[in-house]
Order: sequence, then structure tokens, then C-alpha cells
Amino acid sequence: METVASDETIVERALTGDADAFGEIVRRWERRIFALTYGMLGREEDARDATQETFLAAFRSLRGFRGEAKVSSWLHRIAVNQCITRQRRAKVRNESALEDEQEKNAQRFASPHSRSPLRLVEVSQETQAVRRAVNSLPLDLRQVIVMKEFEELTFREIADALELPLSTVKSRLYTAMKQLQMRLHKFDNQAA
Repeated sequence: METVASDETIVERALTGDADAFGEIVRRWERRIFALTYGMLGREEDARDATQETFLAAFRSLRGFRGEAKVSSWLHRIAVNQCITRQRRAKVRNESALEDEQEKNAQRFASPHSRSPLRLVEVSQETQAVRRAVNSLPLDLRQVIVMKEFEELTFREIADALELPLSTVKSRLYTAMKQLQMRLHKFDNQAA
């Protein structure tokens, strides 16, 4: 029975010259980091670039990893910083490919009984409304929503990744959920 090495052990191996060790970290975390960057940036191409830049930055700063936080929190923090940098450069894009992916997933995983054309249109409209509402949030609130609701990180993992107190993360999530609720209500009223 083979035991799975911890991320921290793999980082130690990378630091001692094991050429394949960092590749193992990338394989373990690239999907989650891509999902995070995609949720924050909203465009697949931007997310791919930010994910690649995240791992390049992590590799370059590997010697600076002290093990004070988990490897996952360290990678999430680098990814968040990459996204913030990209958004500042791009003046924060308003439209998001998140809608397209959510719509595809909703259609792909919908039960055959719910695949009526009317239901597909409703799902598409709901997805668009949620995407617009998430994209309309300020960046600090959007980060927390994406990390908690899409990435399913714990409050502690988010706090570590964003280098914020736990209470601030919880407060931001509460504020973000309230603002989302108001925005979705507003979108519902506009559609009616």
C-alpha cells in the first residue's frame, strides 16, 4: 500500500533538487487553481494564463516557502494575486465566460425529464443572472464568493490564502451574499 506524500513533503523534495517534485504539485493543484482563476477572471484564456503564471511564480519563490501556511493556501494566495494583477491591467472585465461554462454544465447534467426547451431557457436565464450578479460585485467580495461557493474552500483556507483575519472573510462572505441577493432580486424584477 503506497502512502501519498503531503504537499509539504513534495515541496521539501523539490527544494532538495528532485526535478519531478514540483511537477507533482502542479498536477495536484492545477485544476483547483484554474477553477479559482476562472471564477475570478471569467475568461478561459485569461484563467489559463493566470494559472500558468501562478505556478511559474510559485516555482520562482519556492525557496521562500517557509511552511507557515499550507501549500494549498500559498498557491491560492499566489493565484489571487495573479488575478488581481491581471484585472488591474485589464481594468476589470465586466463580461465572463463563467456563464457559458455554467450553462453548459447545467444542460449537460440536467435530468432528461427536465430538458424541455422552456426549462433550458429558464436555466440559461438563471445562470446569466447569477453570472451578472457575481461579476457586478466588488473584487474583494467576488474573491470570497468564488473561493467559498465555487472552490468550496473553508473559511480558514480562504483567510490563509487572502492573508485576512477569519472574521473579515466571514464578514465579506455575508456582505457578498446579501449584495448578490439584492442584485438577483433586481435582475428578477427587470426580467418581469
